[in-house]
Amino acid sequence: MVTSSNLGYPRIGPGRELKKALEIFWAGKSAAAALDAVGATLRSANWEMQRAAGIDQIPSNDFSLYDHVLDTAAMLGAVPSRFGWSGETVDLETYFAMARGAPDAPAMEMTKWFDTNYHYIVPEFEPAMQLRLGSSKVVDEFREAKALGIATRPKLLGPVSFLLLGKSRYEQLQPLDLLDQAIAVYDTVLRQLAEAGADWVQIDEPVLVLDLDSGARQAITKTYERLAAAAPGLKLLLTTYFGDLGDNLETALALPVAGQHLDLTRAPRLLQRVLAVAPPELTLSLGLVDGRNVWRTDIDAALETARTAIEALGEERVIVGPSCSLLHTPVDLELETDLDDELRSWLAFARQKVDAVSLIARALSDEAAVAPELEANRAALASRRASNRVNDPVVASRMQSVDDAMRSRESAFEQRAATQQARLQLPALPTTTIGSFPQTSEVRKARAAHKAGQLDTSEYESFLKAEIEQVVRFQEEVGLDVLVHGEPERTDMVEYFGERFQGVAVTKHGWVQSYGSRCARPPIIYGDISRPEPMTVRWAQYAQSLTQRPMKGMLTGPITILQWSFVRDDQPRHDTAGQIALAIRDEVQDLEAAGIQVIQIDEPALREGLPLRREAWDAYLAWAVESFRLASAGVRDETQIHTHMCYAEFNDILEAIAQMDADVISFEASRSQMELLDGFARFRYPNQIGPGVYDIHSPQVPTRESVEALIDLALDVLSAEQLWVNPDCGLKTRGWDEVRPSLTNMVDAAERKRSRVAAS
Repeated sequence: MVTSSNLGYPRIGPGRELKKALEIFWAGKSAAAALDAVGATLRSANWEMQRAAGIDQIPSNDFSLYDHVLDTAAMLGAVPSRFGWSGETVDLETYFAMARGAPDAPAMEMTKWFDTNYHYIVPEFEPAMQLRLGSSKVVDEFREAKALGIATRPKLLGPVSFLLLGKSRYEQLQPLDLLDQAIAVYDTVLRQLAEAGADWVQIDEPVLVLDLDSGARQAITKTYERLAAAAPGLKLLLTTYFGDLGDNLETALALPVAGQHLDLTRAPRLLQRVLAVAPPELTLSLGLVDGRNVWRTDIDAALETARTAIEALGEERVIVGPSCSLLHTPVDLELETDLDDELRSWLAFARQKVDAVSLIARALSDEAAVAPELEANRAALASRRASNRVNDPVVASRMQSVDDAMRSRESAFEQRAATQQARLQLPALPTTTIGSFPQTSEVRKARAAHKAGQLDTSEYESFLKAEIEQVVRFQEEVGLDVLVHGEPERTDMVEYFGERFQGVAVTKHGWVQSYGSRCARPPIIYGDISRPEPMTVRWAQYAQSLTQRPMKGMLTGPITILQWSFVRDDQPRHDTAGQIALAIRDEVQDLEAAGIQVIQIDEPALREGLPLRREAWDAYLAWAVESFRLASAGVRDETQIHTHMCYAEFNDILEAIAQMDADVISFEASRSQMELLDGFARFRYPNQIGPGVYDIHSPQVPTRESVEALIDLALDVLSAEQLWVNPDCGLKTRGWDEVRPSLTNMVDAAERKRSRVAAS
């Protein structure tokens, strides 16, 4: 029988047990032992479920208390000096300080994991850093599973991917300079795993789907020549995902590893190329079940692919599994009792994807034995194809009517800027926030009570009005120049709109980890998208009625809604983006008609949507920029359009960002000490910019002096006429006891700099 495997399972638990345990621990309301117990319970349940489903190779070390890249940094002892690590085992205090910061040590940066919405902690490398074994987690968890009677395949992030995903701020040190030290630690870990009884170890090297230079390829070759000799009886499964190996194929297939995993959902044609040149005895792991989306697998198509591999290699050299870790999907569809039966029949979450892998393996062994399951799969796929819920002729007609004029503002930026300043009368270095304010327990309780029918609509709306007024009064008191309403009515910046679009479904329990304890429920785009009625106008208009200062209307852009949703796979993504853009365009025009003078259309996911290979960037950026312009360009010159982008490297797409033609762009910059502005300096970005000066992903309150220092760095690159002062991102996850002093310090710093700019 063909071997079945999994590459990783969600860590958070079906009821977000990990999130809750982490936040209780961080609040000082539980001990480390209680947190460890929750982790052990989740791991045990995940292993037992996969064993019961019939998975032959079950992963261990796919669990993490925060992030698997951070776990790897701990394993390698790659702890920046500011955290004062003793050099022994990386303790929990140091681990969380690296992720979240400490009073005297800013947190490490976060950025997106390839083209997903998962954030990883970016490794930092320093000249004096000496890598050494700092954590036994991978061996401990293998032994933990073994004690339960479950043989697992330990999982590691590969050393080359770890180093290349990190950064050094020192010219004399490049990440790969640390490769020999890293290999020595991996060598030790592999020997320990072999001694503990492991037979296979999964080593993920996802950078092999990226554009690599000869130095990186040589590093891959050197690494696996050495690791293959570390424990001769241990079989290494080199795992790649999220794309095609492309010009790295020859390098990958020459490595002395026992097996290689291929993502055949992202790169379906890769298998034929590999089979043509695969070395003798190499085992291929076939990623046949999409680990990035929620649609039910076409089992017949997967079987056809698997049989092609079996015909060439034999059953003993074929493993079937998901395309990548199931970290990126919700945990269990069975929890979604409110979804209608038809839609549910089209879907599969992590639990169901494990079953799909098992079904493929069983069908390859004895198709007749699983005939009823195969027929149910065919019926569900046919139902989706035939459903009249998927295609809307009105939306199709609107898409046909879009032309270039709909994607262009009336005037160039210089003329718009003068018109906007005459209307808004903003001071130099204007201050604002990115949108959301703290989602307090009271806000969450009121929302839950309303959904449960325990708080009627009139009472709930009165509560929301009171919350909005509190936020507006605070912003006036602290002295912000452009205000927001705080978004107490919204759970998530994408989910909120998904709930109001036609052609989109939302879940109750479809949580996916974003970073640490932060989870999101991506909407499911199953059909053509339209906006039946205004979505945000009422609350923006109410907030504006409370103040004379300009109030921002807050929207999420089409690319971010696309990227942060589970997207239909039966039409090109750019067509879906265009449909979303038209829906947002309607909302923008309604906000303007309601008297809202400033409208922010957030696009934090624009950069993460880039294809992983540069050769495909231009095509993506063309339709992504067109989508934003379609959403934003239908307003008069005096209406100021903002956009916001989060943690990502933007320097290589600044020309495309400029083509979006937003009047103001804001983005994360505080953790990187304004590093991103280097690119803006070289490119000379033409419009206005708000680099973040307050790291909202850390509980630390920035001092006025630290904010002033960041403003000074920004003024070294930008003119005072260009610069806005704002936090990195929305304040939803922070508490008022952090937000009040932080924004006070931010505004005070801006006012001090403003007076100096005026004096000069």
